[in-house]
Amino acid sequence: MDSRNDSKKMATIKVRGEEFEIAMAKDSFGRRALQCKNKILISLRKLGVKEDQADIPIEAVSLKKAPASVSWFFDGKHLFFSFQGAGRFVDNLYTVFTVVDSKIDALLNEKMPFEDFMAYFAEDVDIKDARKEARETLGLHEDTTDINVINKKYKELAKEHHPDTENGDIEKFKAINKAHKVLKRELE
Repeated sequence: MDSRNDSKKMATIKVRGEEFEIAMAKDSFGRRALQCKNKILISLRKLGVKEDQADIPIEAVSLKKAPASVSWFFDGKHLFFSFQGAGRFVDNLYTVFTVVDSKIDALLNEKMPFEDFMAYFAEDVDIKDARKEARETLGLHEDTTDINVINKKYKELAKEHHPDTENGDIEKFKAINKAHKVLKRELE
């Protein structure tokens, strides 16, 4: 048996409607997180993005349940991708690498149009704050990532605050819709 495969097991993760096979770390979590960060930087270099133009935060404890993300500027736009559906930070970061690398390869091999690539990753610079605020608006815990829970809460609040109801509030209704769109883009 190949000892390189002993330290990882494969899992299928669904990201924005696509399935990706990722390796779940079984040991050396901090080292594996740094390797993933370096792999992301290597992928971004294929686009001409320099290391100082990318931000890939690393958790001090890679085993902890935490989202992973990468943020960079390309063609004058802020691009961002995060994932937290794998649970542990190290596995989330590996998923981020897998998705980013896959999309960059698709772009460079002309299997994905430039506009689609940009739309896939384009986000406002303050997207993390917007996602936190969206969860607060919907009355959700900051770690809520279950799209079914988010959709259920959204429907309850939208029904309660709909402008056509007796106690409707159009501003609250707009805020609820905006919050749902922000979280839906993150998780689907």
